[in-house]
Amino acid sequence: MIFLLRFPKNLRFSEKQESRCSFLRKRGIHQVGLWVCECRCGASVTSFGNSRLESDTWNLSNILCPCRGPSSPIAKALCSWKDYYEWRCIPLQSPVSLLLHWPLTVYHSIQLAGLGSLTSEISKLCIHYLGPEKELLQLAVFGELRALFPGVFVQIELIGPAVPHHRDGDKIDLHSYAHCIEQDCDCRYKNENTSCSIGHTSSAVTLQLHRGYYHERFLDISKDSHPHLVIAPNAGIAAYASWLPTIELIKEINVPAVFSDYCEEACNLAACCINAVTNQPPRLPIQLNPFRQPMVVEDSLLHLPCYSNCFLFAM
Repeated sequence: MIFLLRFPKNLRFSEKQESRCSFLRKRGIHQVGLWVCECRCGASVTSFGNSRLESDTWNLSNILCPCRGPSSPIAKALCSWKDYYEWRCIPLQSPVSLLLHWPLTVYHSIQLAGLGSLTSEISKLCIHYLGPEKELLQLAVFGELRALFPGVFVQIELIGPAVPHHRDGDKIDLHSYAHCIEQDCDCRYKNENTSCSIGHTSSAVTLQLHRGYYHERFLDISKDSHPHLVIAPNAGIAAYASWLPTIELIKEINVPAVFSDYCEEACNLAACCINAVTNQPPRLPIQLNPFRQPMVVEDSLLHLPCYSNCFLFAM
């Protein structure tokens, strides 16, 4: 059965949904590598400090994952997972969209914010990425931004309270793509010792970690990194009062900001909270993210179908 077509386009909830553990186990990727926190029995972010270099592999064959550069440049803006899979020559049964929704949501947010044409004119793209959690164990997937923005140095500042104290300030240079499981694949030699490293050398994609809230860390971070875009995946704005001073700051610096959440209702509540602070409607209305994670969230507290990065809007 084709993986991407298993998920209902209208987001109707199915009580017979296959569990994540079962889905991952059938594909040999349960609790390994980048997949370790994709089910309820996986690792928590608290173990991130012990996973610096081990989680840089897809644990899939090179046919099923983007372990090397694309065979051709993007001819037109990608608008769906089908577009992406065809461009990267990956069969639709590949599960990589379960992880690639992070960088593809960044890509889509840049298009929505009207910055797509800018990436062909600049040599450096700076993004402030707020509230990372699971992403901290899946940083290697952001290497795909090399393919999505060729010739552009992408600098992402990841800021949030989930960043461990001992990782505050760490810089991760992604020189290439997460590699496949094939021992004789080209990616093994091209990526060896370079796919995810801690250091200060330049690369196509650089991630820097900052512990704390955005409104607390902005002045220090912005000295060397003023953003083209602020993005807050799965933000939960209505659930956390700590967002209010951050919203005030984003309004003050007047930078495009894109927020996503697990369901439309969460985005509606978030938009109301932002309106209460800014007295302005969303710059972009709430809309379905074509690059949402295509597997329902398990054990959601909401009696609604929830998907990671499901809906988004912009202020």
